[in-house]
Amino acid sequence: MSEARLPASMGGAVDLSALAARHQQSAAAPEAAQGAPAAGTPGVIVDVTDADLATIVELSNRVPVIIDIWAEWCGPCKQLSPVLERLIEGYGGRLVLAKVDADTNPQLVQAFNAQSIPTVAAIIAGRPAPLFTGAIPEEQVKDVLEQVLAFAEQQGITGSVPVGDAAGDDAEPAPAPVPPLHQEAYDAIDAGDLDAGIAAFEKAIAQNPRDADAIAGLAQVRLLARLRGKGADEIRAAAAAAPTDAEAQMLVADLDLSGGHVEDAFLRMLDLVGSLAGDEKQDARLRLLDLFEIVGLDDERVAAARKRLTTLLY
Repeated sequence: MSEARLPASMGGAVDLSALAARHQQSAAAPEAAQGAPAAGTPGVIVDVTDADLATIVELSNRVPVIIDIWAEWCGPCKQLSPVLERLIEGYGGRLVLAKVDADTNPQLVQAFNAQSIPTVAAIIAGRPAPLFTGAIPEEQVKDVLEQVLAFAEQQGITGSVPVGDAAGDDAEPAPAPVPPLHQEAYDAIDAGDLDAGIAAFEKAIAQNPRDADAIAGLAQVRLLARLRGKGADEIRAAAAAAPTDAEAQMLVADLDLSGGHVEDAFLRMLDLVGSLAGDEKQDARLRLLDLFEIVGLDDERVAAARKRLTTLLY
């Protein structure tokens, strides 16, 4: 059964920026030589791969990006994709549709926690949010897209991409080079080697303990590694079967956060911290601090959760 999730939940989304930041200058050069659009000025409808995560996250700081996760063998996908394409083309560049083949892009499937296809999500200002799964009626799709635009406007994201012959005169400059260890981490993540990504971020933090991007990136990759190979139903069933198992409860919080349910994740972790003692309490506190880093330390929900955490510790 199809389920539409309206953009009211977008405020709970996890920031992908630290995972996605990459140096693209080397990739842009051959594209330009072939006459392809430069990075930062894609068309309204684009096919993206795991290696393109940085591009779409960066683009989402200017224009909302709709993610369509599909597969060739998926019947409902063939119903939904033409509807999405037609509707988004009608917005004249105010929305971009990024199409993801689920069979060949496991990192993006995992990043958007796609449990079934088609899965449709949005990215606004680097933050993803689930929208709906399954093929829903065109009128409902249009309503969701309108709400995405309204939410984006509230966040100050009101740009557009060139359409047709509107050349990329307004293309943004190429991003600054990424620090070498950060690039090593991003390359490892793109290759599906999360352990190597963790190791690279840990080296960066050892060299500069105040490297905020590396700290946030490390927290995000650790979360992906903890969820790797586990299904949502499996995680929730294990936690329900063992309510006193701290690790099982923390894994549900990871799952909630990865799906954009920040308040649920924080509440579970705070209740867990309050119920534990000794080393287990410390482990839960450190895990919660990692979740704070992923959401962003300037987020008001982090501030509220941090305040309650302090009362639980002292």
